[in-house]
Amino acid sequence: MSAVGQARPLGVALAWHCHDFPALLRLVRRAEALGYAAAFVDGDASQMGGEPPRSVLDGWSVTLALLARTERIEIGSIRLVHHWNAARLAQCAATAAHLFGSRFRFLISIGGHRIDRAFGLPFPEVRERVRWLDETLTAARALWRGERVRVEGDFVRLDGAVVCPSPPGGVLPVAVAARSPALLELVAAHADVWDVNLPPVRARVDRAGRALAAACVRRGRDPGAIVRSQWIFTRVGANGPKAEAVRGEFRRLNPWFADVSDAELNEGLVAGPAVHCRGRIDEIRESLGLALPIVDLSGLSEASAMAQLDALAPDQTSVDSGS
Repeated sequence: MSAVGQARPLGVALAWHCHDFPALLRLVRRAEALGYAAAFVDGDASQMGGEPPRSVLDGWSVTLALLARTERIEIGSIRLVHHWNAARLAQCAATAAHLFGSRFRFLISIGGHRIDRAFGLPFPEVRERVRWLDETLTAARALWRGERVRVEGDFVRLDGAVVCPSPPGGVLPVAVAARSPALLELVAAHADVWDVNLPPVRARVDRAGRALAAACVRRGRDPGAIVRSQWIFTRVGANGPKAEAVRGEFRRLNPWFADVSDAELNEGLVAGPAVHCRGRIDEIRESLGLALPIVDLSGLSEASAMAQLDALAPDQTSVDSGS
């Protein structure tokens, strides 16, 4: 990780299209000053539902703008396979890595919002999007190695595509967000980082981890070679926010986890005084083997998110000094 002097890296997520760019830049710069290793912002999204429509900044543009206006912190946002041509995605990612080195984090998955069809984007069924992602990452890896790629797949068709310049060393670390068995197969096949797309509930993460390990064995790969990152929904409050309120906020912002019970969420959500929250995040880090826990501050106002950043900062001396 690129944050200086940080023995135990911590990331932050600032998602759900809550901030305009000036606010987002202030938050990310503050995170950088406080020693956070990485910041994750909203990724590919064509639009969001509701009346009136919510403002949606393009994730790729915002990621590059933040990288250009910060110095040390890593920046990531998710790419969704059906938003991209494989060769253009490989070229854009290679260019970002060429410009910003390891500060650019490449994260990808298959998405799940049918509203993308309003923009004319194709949206095949889940199993087809998984195949699409497999073909895309296979092609991207070859393009990053400097190969001339010809492929006639179901979703990726290239006729002698080349990407130049390549990312440094011809490789670019890939993180895949996954929880289903089919996507865990792709983590085993392609990923350097498993972005654990689950709340930090031990039984669920362990079950998915066993599926990933089995997929790695089938491919002759060491499961230990794949590191883990995970978003942890966190709310700091001096008197401890009520569990019901935090669960309600989580469910509003994460409807795709409807199958997770309240009892499980009691384990997977972090709320309470700052010291408790920092300790709980470290417990989750150790219990689930996370290389990068990511505190999820999605949905908060700028002022609330800024206060949470200070309270959870990995470098508390920066908070005390007001840097």
